[in-house]
Amino acid sequence: MTRQLDYPAMQRIFSRFQALEAEPKGELEHTNAFTLVVAVALSAQATDVGVNKATRKLFQIADTPAKMLALGEEGLIEHIKTIGLYRNKAKNVIKLSQLLIDNFGGEVPSSRAALVSLPGVGRKTANVVLNMWFGQPSQAVDTHIFRLGNRSGIAPGKDETAVERAIEDNVPAEYQRHAHHWLILHGRYICVARKPKCGICPIADDCLFEEKTP
Repeated sequence: MTRQLDYPAMQRIFSRFQALEAEPKGELEHTNAFTLVVAVALSAQATDVGVNKATRKLFQIADTPAKMLALGEEGLIEHIKTIGLYRNKAKNVIKLSQLLIDNFGGEVPSSRAALVSLPGVGRKTANVVLNMWFGQPSQAVDTHIFRLGNRSGIAPGKDETAVERAIEDNVPAEYQRHAHHWLILHGRYICVARKPKCGICPIADDCLFEEKTP
């Protein structure tokens, strides 16, 4: 496993990320906390582009738990059938909509424990919602961040939870709020899986990856 980068290197890396994009944004389209929960739940094993295409019309007519329940499972399927695992995801969205009404007054809760009690909402989804909507410095580790964290030494770990903890423990506090977005965007567009774009990488001089590409 790659060693953990030291504090000065982490400072340099995240100051560069900040200089390049001070306010990074997630790419899933949403209008409120509820539509964000739904969008993130739908994005499992799917692309943000594909989810956005499916939800644009959906969120125009079902942007609250009550409206989603009124649409119903079959009505929801008609909107999301281009997304992988759509039937199971539709069941979860309808169930979580009902639970939001029954247990949380129709509002999306702002604690991780409450969020993960919802069907189809795991720790990663909860962390995305806490970060993007509630402004918490939570770290949602996906395949891009897991790869980047281990490849570069920014956050090495044997599993997603270990990488999440490495980010929380080693990224300087002033960068924690946006660390998730900087890392996911860097992993998605620069530090890609097969042929990382090391030649244009702004953090290449601090990265510990031994097989850098031109």
